[in-house]
Amino acid sequence: MNMKKFAPAAMTALLFGSVVIPVASAKENPTETEQQVPQIQIDPVHIFNTTYGTVEKVNSSEKITYFTVKDGDQTNILEITKNTLVFDNTGKKVDLKEGDKIVAYTFANKPQKLIYPPQFGPDVVIVETKEAGFVEVDYFFENLTNTYDMLKLIIGENTELLNTKGEKVAAKDLTEKNLVVFYTASTKSIPAQTTPSKVIVLDDESENTVDAEIAKIIATDYYEVDGTKMVPLRLIAEKLGYTVESTGKGAIVSKGNLSYTITRGEKMFGYNKALRPLHAAPALLEGNKTYVPVEFVEEYLK
Repeated sequence: MNMKKFAPAAMTALLFGSVVIPVASAKENPTETEQQVPQIQIDPVHIFNTTYGTVEKVNSSEKITYFTVKDGDQTNILEITKNTLVFDNTGKKVDLKEGDKIVAYTFANKPQKLIYPPQFGPDVVIVETKEAGFVEVDYFFENLTNTYDMLKLIIGENTELLNTKGEKVAAKDLTEKNLVVFYTASTKSIPAQTTPSKVIVLDDESENTVDAEIAKIIATDYYEVDGTKMVPLRLIAEKLGYTVESTGKGAIVSKGNLSYTITRGEKMFGYNKALRPLHAAPALLEGNKTYVPVEFVEEYLK
């Protein structure tokens, strides 16, 4: 077994510099007074990673659906769960399918699997349609301008304001947040101004805190065993609200109707009354700390 311990990595705070290109209708031609101001990629430090392309293949599992996205010679895999926000460029909720042309946005500080082709767990996916509509996914300051001062929001009476759960929020809840903005036209000024049809606040303070803690554990407390990243089971599971009961040879991890039986040295684990495979066998890599493949956390615990 080839195993090595990695030293803690410095956590970089990615605060500003999002690069977002609006998704526009193929038939959309803004008038001179409504011309979309070009978005320019000028800074490598950004909030979101963007993935472009056309969906060419779909594979479904228990909790995750894997979408193979091609853009020329580039292939990426998108991991879509029930929590992934999927809309078309008009702001309508849709289901992804083969043939869809998409742009996916993933928070840049999310841990990424060391695998080829690259796999992303996007936070937002936008499907391009022939309907008129632009989308901006970015951080917005107190005055509701985005990074680089390229777009300013003017919230109207008919602007739909929601959080990721679909609950209504107030205009004051939009400031200093990461937003998904749907609009059809903007002024020619700098910054361009728009009255959006819908705005979704991506930041949920409680969820973000837990996600940040999990990301830090994954980034700083892990081993690599035969090419598989191994992370501490109990530390992560308990952060996510699971109960972890030691069995002497492993652990039973449970929450609600979910129950996982992990046995050190065995690649198969119990999932309720069924069995599922792991990429590598759980192992006691430090005293009283069982480590499991990071894929187990991402596919089953989250």
